[in-house]
Amino acid sequence: MSLPGRTKSYYAILGLTPWANERQIRQAYRELSKLYHPDTTRLPTAEAVNRFREINDAYANLSNPERRSAYDRSIQFSRLSVFQEQKSTDPLKPNSYYVDDDIPSERPLSSGEIFALFLLSLTFVACLVLVILIAIVRGDRLLPAALSLSALSVTNSSLLSPP
Repeated sequence: MSLPGRTKSYYAILGLTPWANERQIRQAYRELSKLYHPDTTRLPTAEAVNRFREINDAYANLSNPERRSAYDRSIQFSRLSVFQEQKSTDPLKPNSYYVDDDIPSERPLSSGEIFALFLLSLTFVACLVLVILIAIVRGDRLLPAALSLSALSVTNSSLLSPP
């Protein structure tokens, strides 16, 4: 888990404490990877590559629950009291210690998404109006045609039958 000769912990690399939840780990990784990505940083390439590898390695180990547990054991950190507290407060959510519950899981719609939904609704309403108009227009023509066809079939059948 930890590399030989490593002086910083994975938590220190990401600027976190061992009590950080999954969301905080992901957020720290995103911020640091943007900052130290070799293609976008102003650091020398070799230093940026090394720093970026450290960040990726830390995230790979801390974002995986099994690897994180093994790493925590290797640095002799126990989250047992945190786990027991979470399990006792909500037995229906065994993995709730990985999720920050006071942050909504759904994001609000962007203005572009709202506009797309508006256009979709407007198109649906326009199609309904068009169907109703076509039904009204065709309904006037179909009714007399249906009557004339039934009258024609009655006339033809009476002509063909012998008296």
